[in-house]
Amino acid sequence: MNAEYEKCMAGKWYDCHDPFFLELKARTQHLLMQYNALPYDASEQKRILLLDMLGSIGHNVSVGHSFTCDYGCNIHIGDNVTVNTGCTFVDCNRIDIGSNVLIAPNVQIYTATHPVDLIERLAPHPEAGGIRYERRTYALPVSIGDGCWIGGGAIILPGVTIGPGSVIGAGSIVTKNIPANVLAAGNPCRILRQINIK
Repeated sequence: MNAEYEKCMAGKWYDCHDPFFLELKARTQHLLMQYNALPYDASEQKRILLLDMLGSIGHNVSVGHSFTCDYGCNIHIGDNVTVNTGCTFVDCNRIDIGSNVLIAPNVQIYTATHPVDLIERLAPHPEAGGIRYERRTYALPVSIGDGCWIGGGAIILPGVTIGPGSVIGAGSIVTKNIPANVLAAGNPCRILRQINIK
């Protein structure tokens, strides 16, 4: 196992320009180019590419064009899931999507982030001939529970867990965990009410 990948998955600073990540990203981008070029009804070819690209994928999964991700291997999708058009999953850490989930168009899921302070985000390292700047990155997992519906254009930030059965309103920015069976919306995303599950 690559040392930088282990640090990444543990939520520690890691070098996102390590050759391991560059090779993985290049492979995934090649697969994405093939995937996004397929016709709408090429279901079997799409599934073969998703099986090759993603960490795991259940039955009856639809991922619309154009789909974008970083590595693919950190994305795990359950059964009966629709990922609509134009979605971006920055899967530097694990993204878990449960079963019976609806993800509307243009949803963005981010796992990667950086320190706020410039001196931490862009750390200087003296080298022969000058200074090299290291862009510090870390990544935190995102989890979406069974039966969720993520509205169009929502953005889910690193480290967020959305509980089973919850609905996230269109255009929301989800900065903190959302419990199960609630309607939540806004920027930042807030709980509006409980959802009746009976």
